[in-house]
Amino acid sequence: MTKLVVICGATATGKSGLALALARELGTAILSADSRQVYCEFNIGTAKPTLAEQKLVPHYLIDICAPTDTMTVADYQEKAQDLIASISSSPLLLVGGTGLYIRSIVQGMKIPRVAPQLELRSQLSQIDQNQLYAMLQQVDPIATQKIHSHDTVRTLRALEVYYVTGIPISAQQGEKPPNYPILQIGLDCDSEAIQLRIHQRTEQMIADGLVAEVDGLCEKYGFDLPLLNTLGYQEIKQYLTGEISLATAQELIVLHTRQFAKRQRTWFKAYPQIEWFNANDPDLFVKVLQRVKQFMDK
Repeated sequence: MTKLVVICGATATGKSGLALALARELGTAILSADSRQVYCEFNIGTAKPTLAEQKLVPHYLIDICAPTDTMTVADYQEKAQDLIASISSSPLLLVGGTGLYIRSIVQGMKIPRVAPQLELRSQLSQIDQNQLYAMLQQVDPIATQKIHSHDTVRTLRALEVYYVTGIPISAQQGEKPPNYPILQIGLDCDSEAIQLRIHQRTEQMIADGLVAEVDGLCEKYGFDLPLLNTLGYQEIKQYLTGEISLATAQELIVLHTRQFAKRQRTWFKAYPQIEWFNANDPDLFVKVLQRVKQFMDK
């Protein structure tokens, strides 16, 4: 039976490096759980494994979607589950910081197969949030028990699912955990250490050519491409349009990445199944490898 090892945690905690070392030692494959690494051509700003790194061990769920398309959580879940069922090596490593991607696999989330309806969302977005929430209370009162009255994104999604399928989103959700064993390992360190890591990684991204990458993407797809409004790309885009200096763009990337890392830490800390390791521990690889081997021997 396949066994799955999850390597998760906030950005810049060294998940990819640890996973690569583990995969080489164990002779196994890596499945990415990163919501931006699925997109082709978005490389430096997403800290995507380099082509050289990808040649060392098999990597999956990277570069599987065009920048102009949308990869939903349901799409990701389906592809990941198919791969887990088809790859014979064990344990498989599921690696990344996108909590919803990881949760969709380890908890077997049931996700309504409803693609974003841009026209419908546009129409609904013109309605006041209080009225939208009242509409949702009428068609799906169970959903409103979990959706805050000020949560516009989830309110719109719930209404979208209902109007497309005629079935409340609450009736289409739930969980069906997989039947294979799962070990969840989290990497973390104190806030000061994460800030230093983020600062160093941002400097490295700039040195590796992030500005040229964003410039090329803007030229090819236009400045309005939604992915160019994500972390690291939006700030460089502002520099390219003359709104801010490169130094300011770099400072903003660091700031916004720190804020993002804080949200990631809060998300992952809510799951008691995760076993935490200090990302700055000089013996990190040895300790994690030992734990994985214990898991495999069960």
